[in-house]
Amino acid sequence: MTQPTDSPKTLRMTAVNVLQATQILSKAFNRRIDEEQIQQVVDDGQLLRADGTFSLIDYVAYLARPEVEEMNDE
Repeated sequence: MTQPTDSPKTLRMTAVNVLQATQILSKAFNRRIDEEQIQQVVDDGQLLRADGTFSLIDYVAYLARPEVEEMNDE
């Protein structure tokens, strides 16, 4: 039985680390995603905060940016 003080840590999509993002995205896409892949996008987009976390929302927005810019050019 779970005690009140044993509550699981709440996942915040706006503050995940690379390992958490790897696990979340691997499950969401039902395929293996490497930490290096996540880290490369985080580095390229300068998404990492001082506390070592980043927002998955910002991550996805960064990945979608080229497509959105292309749509705006049309």
